[in-house]
Amino acid sequence: MKTIEEPVVIREGDSFKMVLSKYGALALDKQENLSELIGDTEGTLDLDNGTVVFGDVSLPIQVLGFYREDLHQWSWAWDSEEIFGADLIKAAAEMRQAGIDAGIPEYSSPIIQADFNACHTLAMTTVAILDMDAYYAVSEEGLDIFVAIEAGNLEENNSVEKFKDTFYTFQKNFGVYGRIALDSYAKLKGYSVNKHDDFDVVYIGESRIIIGYTERGNVKSIQMLLEED
Repeated sequence: MKTIEEPVVIREGDSFKMVLSKYGALALDKQENLSELIGDTEGTLDLDNGTVVFGDVSLPIQVLGFYREDLHQWSWAWDSEEIFGADLIKAAAEMRQAGIDAGIPEYSSPIIQADFNACHTLAMTTVAILDMDAYYAVSEEGLDIFVAIEAGNLEENNSVEKFKDTFYTFQKNFGVYGRIALDSYAKLKGYSVNKHDDFDVVYIGESRIIIGYTERGNVKSIQMLLEED
């Protein structure tokens, strides 16, 4: 009997940790695509034209929110339409509705007490959930403004090595549910996963990535078998 694979979605009652586990690896994957394009170039924000500019590269954006370090406070852009305008807060407003529907206060509360790292996780999950290209933070007059780059503007790197390295980095540094993160990342990338008691196999073309787990479900090994192997 064939197992019916469930799609990756936000479900009512999901904690923010669960949402990050589901979507964070894909978001990190997207960030690496942006890094390959811009390198060390710092971006400047052009709100009049709705873009973030990296040298000769101009990318269309949506404003997600902003962080005030003095208050340790994140504010969603959907609560600041008078500042950014209706056209630039559509993505943030969509996340607000998702937060309301699923009962996740991190998306539905206009202001959140948070540190700078938490703001990055809010932007990461938003970008992956809404299938945008990446996010970027620009410092402007005492604020760190987080923007999402609209979809279709970045070239993707879909190598097997990148998938392995991105998953390893994500589960190691973000304190997420490792097995859920792997399953979700693979599904969102369109790859199949064969699950076993203490390991999973991700199939990427003719190549495979084998992830071993401890009894507590933590990642203990990652092995990559390329097509020619």
